Amino acid sequence: MWSWFWPWTGWMGGLATAMRPAAMSDSWRMAEIHASGFTHGWDRFEMERMLLDGHVADVQVSRALIGEVVTGFAISRVVAGEAELLTIALDPETRGRGRAKPLLAEHAQNVRRAGGEVLFLEVAEENEPALALYRSLGFRELGRRKAYYPAEPGGKRRDALTMQADLSGLDPTPRFR
Repeated sequence: MWSWFWPWTGWMGGLATAMRPAAMSDSWRMAEIHASGFTHGWDRFEMERMLLDGHVADVQVSRALIGEVVTGFAISRVVAGEAELLTIALDPETRGRGRAKPLLAEHAQNVRRAGGEVLFLEVAEENEPALALYRSLGFRELGRRKAYYPAEPGGKRRDALTMQADLSGLDPTPRFR
């Protein structure tokens, strides 16, 4: 009924999007989005800790009537030329609308600019949408981690696939954003 008013409801998927570095003020919204997509979502304080630790964190924002609204984000850590995608998440209203690929592609570029030459990740083996996304961006499977993910309520622990993408072909020149 109120979807005409709230920019994060049904019509949000059609708004123009942009990317920018995550800010502390985004941490509560990032935690909301993460909790909506993961059984064990990270809270605002965990998001703030990652931002304070200097992780590469990008948010995808939609322009709305009342300003911009964070609709997705990606966080990676970079150490000695290797990066790990810690998480990527989209608001439920924007999932399945082709928003994850540009988010991860631009995030990978920012990881490269932060010194990452290779990007690693873990993904639940049954997460077909995520696997399709990662493969479309050049990630290749490296191995499997047995019982890596906690069990869903009433279920068993799930295996993770480890994947890697070579970022060396991306421009490492830092950009001011």
